[in-house]
Amino acid sequence: MLKAVILIGGPQKGTRFRPLSFEVPKPLFPVAGVPMLQHHIEACAKVPGMKEILLLGFYQPNEELNRFLMDAQQEFKVSIRYLQEFAALGTAGGIYHFRDQILSGGPSAFFLMNADVCSAFPLLEMLRFHGNSGDAHCGVLLGTTANRTQSLNYGCIVENQETNEVLHFVEKPSTFVSDVINCGIYLFTPEIFTHIAAVFQHNQNDRLQEHSPPGRQRPEVIHLEQDVFSQLAGQQRLRVFKTQHFWSQIKSAGSAIYASRLYLDQYKHTHPERLATTQEGGPKIIGNVYIHPTATIEPTAVLGPNVSIGKGVCIGAGVRVRESIVLHGATLQDHSCVLNSIVGWDSTVGKWARVEGTPSDPNPNDPYAKIDSETLFRDGGLTPSITILGCNVNIPSEVIIRNSIVLPHKDLNRSFKNQIIL
Repeated sequence: MLKAVILIGGPQKGTRFRPLSFEVPKPLFPVAGVPMLQHHIEACAKVPGMKEILLLGFYQPNEELNRFLMDAQQEFKVSIRYLQEFAALGTAGGIYHFRDQILSGGPSAFFLMNADVCSAFPLLEMLRFHGNSGDAHCGVLLGTTANRTQSLNYGCIVENQETNEVLHFVEKPSTFVSDVINCGIYLFTPEIFTHIAAVFQHNQNDRLQEHSPPGRQRPEVIHLEQDVFSQLAGQQRLRVFKTQHFWSQIKSAGSAIYASRLYLDQYKHTHPERLATTQEGGPKIIGNVYIHPTATIEPTAVLGPNVSIGKGVCIGAGVRVRESIVLHGATLQDHSCVLNSIVGWDSTVGKWARVEGTPSDPNPNDPYAKIDSETLFRDGGLTPSITILGCNVNIPSEVIIRNSIVLPHKDLNRSFKNQIIL
C-alpha cells in the first residue's frame, strides 16, 4: 500500500505570484487548463496501490479548496484529504506533525512532493528504482540536470555514479557543487520519520540549553533539505533517481506560462482530447492550445502556440493570442492582441488593444537550462517579464500595456510600459 503527500504551503508564500494569488490559492491556479495541483493528483492516482493522497499546508479551508477536493476524489476515485498545519513547519516539520495520519493503514512507502513544481512525475519509474535499490535506503530523491550557473539556486546532489547513492547534499550552495539538482519529489519509507525525530529532539535540546531566546525558531520547524538530507548524505540512506523528462519550478506567474507549455506538449500523449484543433467555422489553432468547452471564440481569431483559454471566455473577431493564459470570464474584444501575458478573471481587453510581455523562458540553446527565478525589480526598475492583468481589469480600446503588472479592479485610461499599476 502506498500514500502520497503534497505540500501546498500557505498564504504567506507565493508573493512572486501576486496579484494572481490574491484571488485563488496558488496551488489551484490553472495551468494548461486545470488546477496546478491536479497534475500531481492525476500522476499519483495512476500508481497501483495508491490508497490516499494527503495535502499539507496552512491555508484556511475554504469553499474553493473543498470543492476542488470533492471533484478530484470523484474524478480519480482515490481518497484525498487536506491536513492544515497550525503554522508553517517546513518541508519535514509538516509531515512529522502529521506522521500518524501518514502512517495509518501501514503504507510501505509514500511519495512526497512540492505543489509548486511542474513535471512529467515519473512516479512509477521511481517506484521501480526504489524496489531495485535494496532495503538499505530510506528515500529516493528525484533529480535532474541543470547548468553550472543555475545549479546554485537549487539543492545540489553529489552521487555515486555506480550505486546512485547520495554522497553529499547542499541546499543553494555558494559555489558549484554538482549539476544534479533536487526536483522536490521524493519517495520515502516510514523510516524517514526516525531521522526527522532525531532532528526534532536536537532542536528541543538546543532550545532548552539556550532557555528559549525570543524570536528563536520553534523546534517543530524542520526542513528536509538543510536538516535531514545533508545529514543522511553519505550514510547509504538516500538514492537519487535522475529523470530525463521535463521538470520546472512554478515560482512566478511567468513560470506558469512556461509550465503550461510543458503540460500542453505532454497532452499530445496523455490527454489529446484536451487539445484544440482547427475546425471548419472555428478559430485557427497553431500548436498546442487548450480551450474550455464554454468559451466563445469568433472563427477569425488565431490562437497559439501555448495558449490556455478558461471557462466562459469571450474572444472577438481577428483576435491574436500567443503564449498566454486567459482566465475564467475574461473578454478579448475584436482585433485585440495578447502575447506572453496572463489575463485575469473577468478582465476585458478592448478593441485593437495590445497586451504584451517579455517571455521568461530558459535559454533554448542550453538543454540543461532552467527558468530563472527573477526578482521583481533589478537595477531600480521592474524586471521585463510577462504582463499580468489581475481580476476585473479593464483595458480600453487602442491602448498598449507592455511588461507591466496591473492589480485587480483597475480601469486604465492610457498605455503603460514596465510598471506596476496599483
